[in-house]
Amino acid sequence: MKIAIIGGGIAGCAVYLELKKHLPKNGESAEDHEITIYEAYDTGKDVTSDDREEGPTHSSTLVVGGGLGIAPNGLGVIQRLDEALLRDVTRGGYVISRYNMKNKNGSLLMCIDIKSPDTSEPGSPSKKLNMVASSRHWFWRCLRTRIPDTAIVNKRVSQVTANPEGRNTVQFVDGSDPVEADLVIGADGVKSITKRALFPDAAEDPYPPHYEGLVGIGGFIPAAGLEGLVEKGSMNFISGGNGFFGYFFSESHPSDPNRESPYVVSEPGDTLAWWSTYEIKECPNRNNLDLADISRQLRERHAQWKDPVIQRVIESARVTNMYPTWTSPPLPSWERDGVVLLGDAAHALPSTSGQGVSQVLEDCESFTLFLAHQLARRDSSNPTTQRQAITKAARQYMDLRKPRVTEILESAKKIQNSKRDMGIIREYAMYSFFKLLGLFPNMAAKPTRKIYEYNVADQVAEVIASDS
Repeated sequence: MKIAIIGGGIAGCAVYLELKKHLPKNGESAEDHEITIYEAYDTGKDVTSDDREEGPTHSSTLVVGGGLGIAPNGLGVIQRLDEALLRDVTRGGYVISRYNMKNKNGSLLMCIDIKSPDTSEPGSPSKKLNMVASSRHWFWRCLRTRIPDTAIVNKRVSQVTANPEGRNTVQFVDGSDPVEADLVIGADGVKSITKRALFPDAAEDPYPPHYEGLVGIGGFIPAAGLEGLVEKGSMNFISGGNGFFGYFFSESHPSDPNRESPYVVSEPGDTLAWWSTYEIKECPNRNNLDLADISRQLRERHAQWKDPVIQRVIESARVTNMYPTWTSPPLPSWERDGVVLLGDAAHALPSTSGQGVSQVLEDCESFTLFLAHQLARRDSSNPTTQRQAITKAARQYMDLRKPRVTEILESAKKIQNSKRDMGIIREYAMYSFFKLLGLFPNMAAKPTRKIYEYNVADQVAEVIASDS
């Protein structure tokens, strides 16, 4: 089978590795399936931060500015894919075991432990994964280094065409010869080009991404002197009436013997990640941002917030970019005639969900497992039965994934309203609600743990068993 993956970010790299692991082979050859990633920007795995200053780049490859959290359900996908990959991701990040919710005056409102109580024998190692926080670039690089350079072609895609009668077509901006593929996977983000192939009769994108009226800025600062102010193993969320702030250690100390274990909180390293989210009615144009003015606004917005970590950040931070919050309207379908969407191309989630990357990983694993199962049941060398396998797998994937992603999105939209500007009465009502909820920690943690303890591979196995 010939497979084209559009997009070389986290989703594109992850689905490549899943396909390589799970797709059935005819005989002993590992080359039965030709899988190529098409990415517009240079995603060389050894590119440095100095190189990044020379021109545009995919957001996943940024060395500066972008932290993320991989929740236990996402780490479970990584673990099933490759235990060594899980160790690498954890080594370059930092294990988070607790969320601390605070108000702008520095008062702790509530805590949520990420893991439910462990039922393993006392004194034995924990069997439940924590969260791993890291830079976006580090996670992407861990994936990218496992993909041969020859599997990635640096070309910008101009159009994808779904062909019900044969192979699908990928065309390029530079006018080079188009590529035909049995399966095209759109892993090209919220402004996906691939998505247009699902709606060929529309003159314009009928489901354009929606700007949520919120932007985020963030980055990394030295953690020296902050060790006593930031709880080890914590991710901290600070709410106020004019925005939202968060911070966490982004790496473990190099000497800690547990720095590769996602089950244990290690000693923090030298870097603290931070972000600030706030309301802007009109989506900013990233091509003419006044970063000095944005930095000034950051200091003004949080000048009266009493958290000493926030004060340290706004004194020293240099804003280098701004990230508008985009979501996708519900699509009627994520597939058409051998073109399938994954991740943000199908369902962009706001950062409030804490599930953006983890849902991408669940997409990649579930679709690949369904596809591998359907191909194994058919003559995968026959184009007709091959297309039947792709269509069946895509529909099973959508039926499984849509309800879960929709539920997470709706919950995230409610939470993100707390990041908008609000009056003082509403602000202190929010504090009171969190404080009250904090009196019942198990109740407060229940919705989060429901998401975190989900195993998408088990869910796929149940669907496959009922389909047999």
